[in-house]
Amino acid sequence: MPRMSGTDQSGDPGSGPQDDARAVDEGFWNKVRRTLGRVPFLDEAIAAYYCATDPKTPRHVQVMLLGAIAYFVIPTDMIPDFIVGLGFADDATVLAAVIGTFRRHITLDHRARARAILDDLREAGDGDATRDDSQS
Repeated sequence: MPRMSGTDQSGDPGSGPQDDARAVDEGFWNKVRRTLGRVPFLDEAIAAYYCATDPKTPRHVQVMLLGAIAYFVIPTDMIPDFIVGLGFADDATVLAAVIGTFRRHITLDHRARARAILDDLREAGDGDATRDDSQS
């Protein structure tokens, strides 16, 4: 899985966008597995992930997408994810706003990779099919 590197504007390696990158690196695929079939925007979240980790994506877009993805991944947010019917509403809103703003940077390749990983996960049925196709 690709990792983001560098520091935030203050030069502190443990704050800002780095925290978001760390949260995404540590929890994204686990969250995808746990929410498969329950979150209607999972394809958009995965495409945004691939865009955020694509070295061709401008840095400011990477930072914003990682922030939105981190909000999805981190369990403590405005509406806890375990609240049926509402739990992912805030996550969807944050992701939709950021993805809407940077939609032109999410390529057909990012979307195709997202569909492929979702297909693999659904076929596996147990959520153990995540693959790191970041090399493609």
